[in-house]
Amino acid sequence: MRRLTKTWLVLMLVFSAVGLFASSVVIYTYYYLHELPPLCTSFKSPFPGVTIDCERVLSSRYSDIGGVPLDLLAAIWFIVNIILVLIYDLGPQRLASLALNTLFYWRFIGIAVVPYLIFVETYLLHALCMYCTIMHVMIVMDFIVITIFFIKVRKLIGMTIH
Repeated sequence: MRRLTKTWLVLMLVFSAVGLFASSVVIYTYYYLHELPPLCTSFKSPFPGVTIDCERVLSSRYSDIGGVPLDLLAAIWFIVNIILVLIYDLGPQRLASLALNTLFYWRFIGIAVVPYLIFVETYLLHALCMYCTIMHVMIVMDFIVITIFFIKVRKLIGMTIH
């Protein structure tokens, strides 16, 4: 039994899929091939004092936690997000309920990290990585879509999520 309409399913998956793609490109090209990801050249951004410079961002001391690249952690976040959405949509009722509640809290992990990463890129490094920016935007969009879904679900069935 499907719990999500086609529109909700696409909305909940597309942002995570795009974010997963962006993180995978960085993981493969930068960490595996030891090359800059495609289209990552250094050029002036529209923000004063900030350049588009993937290499500066990806090679900075802020690009990993304990040796684990943030791009890998982002890929894991997007994969878990996709799995939770699919379990909610297709899983048995008990598992679907658990997945929905987990998804409610899981989205906060992603959104909590984004402001810090934007601060690091713009104020400490004065550089933006366009793949990182794509991931940031996808996390924010995902947060918005899931929040709207939760509001709608609560109104429809009068449920409180704990």
